[in-house]
Amino acid sequence: MVPNNFQQMVVEHREFLKPYAINLTGNIEETDDLLQETMLKALSNADKFKEDTNIKAWLYTIMKNIFINDYRKKVKQQTMADSTDSQFFLNANQVDQGDDAHGTLVMQDLSKILNTVDDEYRTPFLMHHEGFKYQEIAEKYNIPLGTVKSRIFLARQ
Repeated sequence: MVPNNFQQMVVEHREFLKPYAINLTGNIEETDDLLQETMLKALSNADKFKEDTNIKAWLYTIMKNIFINDYRKKVKQQTMADSTDSQFFLNANQVDQGDDAHGTLVMQDLSKILNTVDDEYRTPFLMHHEGFKYQEIAEKYNIPLGTVKSRIFLARQ
């Protein structure tokens, strides 16, 4: 493929990539950075592009991979090692100062609502909430798997 033609194709697809970048980042500044990195990587790897390949899909894949790699780097930077003997890993951003009163009120409201649901829906829902798999619930009550799934779905509603 002619390099100038390839460069033109990549630049023309920039506007198609922008909504996807916004969806991934949720931030205009990070979107611009992600678009720039994608364009740079695509142009620097022009020799790897095959002529009969869908260029949009190729660019979307490059963008997605850059985003995933950046996300993983950020997560690693936010994780710190504890120097105590037990050597737990702590996530620096997850400091929870929970509000027990609010949580209690929410749970009371949920319990009231859940008590209004018929037993045939409430029981599978509670079992699923406690960690039982759909198949286990179906076997215990001798009902089809689809029925279990629909009852749990309806209980959530």
